[in-house]
Amino acid sequence: MATVKRKNSAASGGRDSAAELTRDQVLKAAARHFRRQGYAATTLRQIADDAGIQAGSVYYHFESKDRILAEILDLGIDLVHKAVLDRLEALPEDASGRERFAAALEGHLTGLLLHGEYTSASIRVYGQLPADLRRSNQARRRKYSALWDRLLAEAQAGGEIRTGADLHLARLIVLGTINWTVEWFDPSQGTLRDVVRQMVSILSDGLFEPVTQPAPQARVRPKR
Repeated sequence: MATVKRKNSAASGGRDSAAELTRDQVLKAAARHFRRQGYAATTLRQIADDAGIQAGSVYYHFESKDRILAEILDLGIDLVHKAVLDRLEALPEDASGRERFAAALEGHLTGLLLHGEYTSASIRVYGQLPADLRRSNQARRRKYSALWDRLLAEAQAGGEIRTGADLHLARLIVLGTINWTVEWFDPSQGTLRDVVRQMVSILSDGLFEPVTQPAPQARVRPKR
């Protein structure tokens, strides 16, 4: 009987692995379609065909297209959030605000590019959705935004960001800028590290050289 149990357990493990693989294929197929043609235009049959399964088999893994979308939106945030936390945790405790900003930027870009199907679909589709479909993902987005708010606030408190800077607007600009990297980044044109270095420089220091005020000219008194 012990041998039979081990065989049954192995067989069950194989089935579970196959089911998990198929589930992952469904998610990736759905993300590709959501990214290319939007949520409303994507059908479960298209997703199933792309995943290489029967249309009815999708329901074995997900109860609806909404449920597939919800998981893709969550993955799009969670994978990037984890990549950022990993980079920050690898820094020394005395890292500067600029170093923490650069690490977070690198983590965000790495998460975006390594999991492009989910992150790109999440970015492209989110704004198209009615409020009820966005609601379940909003808590994750707020938590991730709060991480960036803390990083910027700590850098400002340490004197590394000018006092008058609007940190809420800064965070929107930073995340809005780097999120679209997944759409244009081409590794054959440069490494991720090069892109991060340039982005940190541009976002931290700006594009333009500081304006230097001309030296005041001596006033010439008119001759009498």
